[in-house]
Amino acid sequence: MKGFDLFALFANPEFVTMLWSGVKLTLVVALASWLLAMTLAVVLLAVRLTPSALARRAVQAYVSYHRNVPTLVQLMLWYFGIASLLPGALQGWLAEHNAEAVFAVIGLGLCQAAYFSEDLRSGLRAVPAGQAEAARALGHGYLGALRHVLMPQAVRNAMPALVNHTVSLFKNSSLAMAIGVAELTHAVKEIENQSFRTFETYLIATLLYLGFSLLIMAGGTLLERRSRIAGAR
Repeated sequence: MKGFDLFALFANPEFVTMLWSGVKLTLVVALASWLLAMTLAVVLLAVRLTPSALARRAVQAYVSYHRNVPTLVQLMLWYFGIASLLPGALQGWLAEHNAEAVFAVIGLGLCQAAYFSEDLRSGLRAVPAGQAEAARALGHGYLGALRHVLMPQAVRNAMPALVNHTVSLFKNSSLAMAIGVAELTHAVKEIENQSFRTFETYLIATLLYLGFSLLIMAGGTLLERRSRIAGAR
């Protein structure tokens, strides 16, 4: 039986390379998914605020689907289902450009957009109604009022929820292992299979996920404090 020895893993250059590659891919997938999710969330919120009842119902259906279907199932649907319906040329191009990571970003981003849009909607509802009227009085149109007056306040109000769901997005990036993405969890599993040091390898993964999650939370706290100071001026 092997004794506890973290150095035995870090002393192996191959394991260190695998771990570093997994960390980098995890960060890339998480960041790209976050950018996609936040962009789409703003679009969903803007559509939901339009007078069109059909548009509002479409957004509600989108949010309901992504909040009630497990993220892992959505990733598998994209990678094993939707990918097979694409033209052959596009499938070939994706296969040459890390298709697993691409579909992981799409699946995670679309899923998390539903949560971000609800966070922003809650933050927008906390903005006093007079703010919209004041923006219109200053000459802003619908989009102008939303961009320059309402959304900054909505983001400030929704900051705690957005940070929490950002941490959730980062942790859910580990689900990409199920479709073959060589991210951190995948790398750790491969290292464990080769080294037979189960406790050490998963302890490293635990500490890395914990460390990055705490960094995200700390960054969110800093942004929240700065936005409060700016809003008080």
